[in-house]
Amino acid sequence: MPVQDRNFSRRIDLASLQMFVAVCECGSIGKAAEREFIAASALSKRLSDLEATLGSPLLQRHSRGVHPTPAGQSLLHHARSVLFTLDRMHTELHEYADGARGQVRVHASISATVQFLPEDLGAFIRAHQGIRIDLEEHLSSEVIRVVQEGAADFGVCNTADGAGELQTLPYREDQLVLIVPSTHALARESSVAFADTLALDHVGLHSNSSIYTAMRQAAAALGQNIKLRIQVTGLDAMCRMIHNGLGVGVMPQRAFALMHSTGTLTAVPLTDPWAHRRIELVARDFSTLPRSARLLVDHLKSNL
Repeated sequence: MPVQDRNFSRRIDLASLQMFVAVCECGSIGKAAEREFIAASALSKRLSDLEATLGSPLLQRHSRGVHPTPAGQSLLHHARSVLFTLDRMHTELHEYADGARGQVRVHASISATVQFLPEDLGAFIRAHQGIRIDLEEHLSSEVIRVVQEGAADFGVCNTADGAGELQTLPYREDQLVLIVPSTHALARESSVAFADTLALDHVGLHSNSSIYTAMRQAAAALGQNIKLRIQVTGLDAMCRMIHNGLGVGVMPQRAFALMHSTGTLTAVPLTDPWAHRRIELVARDFSTLPRSARLLVDHLKSNL
């Protein structure tokens, strides 16, 4: 390595990289300082020193806060990678000292969290009591983004819209169904095509959810729009809205079976091919995950 390159690496302060990432994520020096428990003036000085070291402005200041310059975007990508690698190194070394122990960071979609993960994670923890699982629930698109950025060891989500450069492994499959009041005319049907529901008012999930995205694409392919009456953030709220006459809705069949006591409702399977979905495990590289995370991945794969 050239001498100047070695000097450059010695001048980079890891703490400053962490502070820079915090500022980019918060969009504000003040909010980042509060999150990282450091004075805003001290954080601002660290950023100025970092810009001087790199010889390029990293942040653009505006009335609502800050956002990274093109050079800052590049640094943000590399800083996240460096910090992620250091965190993984610490976890791996800790496992050598304490055996099969550690912390696994998992981000999962609503469908995976409601339908499958409680039982699967419970069984894993009973067999590996030294491993702690930090689970966060997000939309599938957000799960993929977080895993790509290294903020989670791996994710569990629907990948119908693609997983980018992430590796995938199969986990479970689910079937989408139309939820209607038990007195509704469609409640007597054994199945229904999504096209036959478009004349009805719908109770939908968040507009960026994988289910609503699939519904919107299917409607567009038919040259129609969804008559969306209300949007909710959870499946239990959807059931309550449908029970109270606000429309019909689409959700996974197993999720409905687990919460069907919410009102007097009926599930009618959708016949459309997109209604049969695959839920997959996603990671940047499964082979380089910490041992604790690999144990969990192997456990989840065993449920196929």
